[in-house]
Amino acid sequence: MPQVTASDSKANGKLALCVNPMSGRDVRRLAARAANMTHEAKRDIVARVVAGADAVGIADIYVAREPFSIAQGALEHMPLDANLHIVDIPITHTAKDAAAAMHLFKEAGCHTVVSLGGDGTNRALVQADSAIDLVPISTGTNNVFPALMEPTLGGMVAGLNALGKTIGMPESLRPRAKVLHLKTPSHTDIGLIDVVLLRRDHVGNMLPFDSDRLEAMLLTRAEPNSVGMSPIGGFIDPVYARDDCGLWVQMGSGSRIVRAPLSPGHFRDVAVSHTRRIEFGEVVTFSGPGVIALDGDRDHTLREGEMAYVTVRRDGPRILDVEGIMRWAVGAGMMASAVTVDT
Repeated sequence: MPQVTASDSKANGKLALCVNPMSGRDVRRLAARAANMTHEAKRDIVARVVAGADAVGIADIYVAREPFSIAQGALEHMPLDANLHIVDIPITHTAKDAAAAMHLFKEAGCHTVVSLGGDGTNRALVQADSAIDLVPISTGTNNVFPALMEPTLGGMVAGLNALGKTIGMPESLRPRAKVLHLKTPSHTDIGLIDVVLLRRDHVGNMLPFDSDRLEAMLLTRAEPNSVGMSPIGGFIDPVYARDDCGLWVQMGSGSRIVRAPLSPGHFRDVAVSHTRRIEFGEVVTFSGPGVIALDGDRDHTLREGEMAYVTVRRDGPRILDVEGIMRWAVGAGMMASAVTVDT
């Protein structure tokens, strides 16, 4: 008998789409060499996701109302068999909007989510609720956590999952994400890709990181095929999403200079003194003074003498492997119906 997971038991044909209207539009792209992700491009992605989900028979689709009507504008004149639900959230133009939407989606019974955003968008969703099955589509600036994919296929896989048709597939096609758990003297927080200690910086700064201010970082994924902090470690000792460890990277005088793309098209030399793989549950310490950035967002100040403690665990959302699940679904015979021909 196939093993039934908690997410299988919650299959109800309900799918949520969380769209960050500001992803891929911040000053980091202007300071680098990346074009803005337009609202029109996001509407097109939303329409393709929903077309895919509707084609496999999804029952209900939930989106949040936001100031630019990205999802609403994409779907209001789109012929759908599914029921469309638009939920209202208090608009703050911050990551709180994604968290508020996630809470309402879960209250409505949605356990499968498609997100449009970058690392920060998905971090906000996971902060709100990590007990979800997620298809993260990349529309942000530094995109290590979300993936570039054809949205139509992402919608099909999300729809199949929400309908419970993925029951019995290998759990390797729905692995849990790694999460960084941060504790400072005044806050607890999480990251999905990197925790970075910056010197001589300030909370709220949106400019690309200055390589001279990088002190140390802990990565869940140190991938050479990425942009941001991840390739700094990835060019030395790659750690991937499925590896059961993290990577500590200490900057400073040493034998290695890494020329890494800290933002799209924006390369800087980073001096790395050493790296070390970090086991799950092992406590890593950051010492102040400095600023702690999580997935690119400078959120926490450490004063002189203060410490921050970080661990890596595999307790995040389940990430749906779109390519792998499509292949599995075809092998299971669910993508083509039998036809009886009268003779």
